[in-house]
Amino acid sequence: MLRTLGLAILLTMTSTAAVKIEKVNYKGWPNSYRVTNGEVELIITGDIGPRIMRYGFVGGQNFFKEFEEGLGKSGEATWQPRGGHRIWVGPEDPVYTYAPDNGPVKIEVRGEVLEATQPVEPLTGLQKQIIVRMAPTGTDVEVLHRIRNAHSMPLEFAPWALTMMAPGGIGISGFPPRGTHPENLLPTNPLVMWAFTDLGDPRWTFTKKYLVLRQDPNRKEPQKVGLWNRRTWGAYLLGSELFLKRYEAVDPSRHPDMGCSFETFTNGDMLELETMGPVTRVVPGAAVEHIERWSLHRNVKIPAFTDAELDKVLLPILNR
Repeated sequence: MLRTLGLAILLTMTSTAAVKIEKVNYKGWPNSYRVTNGEVELIITGDIGPRIMRYGFVGGQNFFKEFEEGLGKSGEATWQPRGGHRIWVGPEDPVYTYAPDNGPVKIEVRGEVLEATQPVEPLTGLQKQIIVRMAPTGTDVEVLHRIRNAHSMPLEFAPWALTMMAPGGIGISGFPPRGTHPENLLPTNPLVMWAFTDLGDPRWTFTKKYLVLRQDPNRKEPQKVGLWNRRTWGAYLLGSELFLKRYEAVDPSRHPDMGCSFETFTNGDMLELETMGPVTRVVPGAAVEHIERWSLHRNVKIPAFTDAELDKVLLPILNR
């Protein structure tokens, strides 16, 4: 089974009857760790990051994009795409956001919990951490992102969790509960555009309840929109399997990018599902936390991207 992943098991760090965490060589990164409960598996590397490079059913497809040219490498002077899942700070800034994560991180295994902690970034004075807790059965994973201010002065930023999805799939998100006119007169949420957003691009589908964005390797032009939903979620349909991430948002007035708790981006290489926490003033020594909850689902078929069909497939999953 592990041979299909190209993994060489080096050392079992900890194991229980339910969740096992093992040190592995993953595609040239010798200090990587595989977390599995026998049904799903997750790979996080200690050689760069913190980054989660793989999440999928055991022996199955990786839902996450991997840039082949960056696998197994480290030490570059500038930020590298690489793929996988990472933690950033927003609003987006060409220097502050794109601080390199190309060096080793400290991995600690505490029972069934794995912690990956980056050294303090020289450019920003921030220290980023990803903590992974997998359910003993099923597919659920809690991903806690923590950003600590190690600077000498207060800093203001939003935690921003970005997942690069493998090409060829379909991203889906939902709006807050809809209503009718004239019973509901007040706005419910922002829908945010960027200067390069083109709502006429055929990769977009908008319904009353949902936003759908197709990843097309043949279309290189970037597309992006953002929205706010208190029950923020983003899904990615890859073949007949579905990845779902969720986040509980706060008041949109506190979120960056004109009130976004969710953003989605695509180009010819991949599609990103992004959740954003509120902008927070963080004093020296303090930290902010941002929690996503992941799950995988098999045998998912959506015959048409209409409210009725999306409700039929997604509501039972979202209302678990």
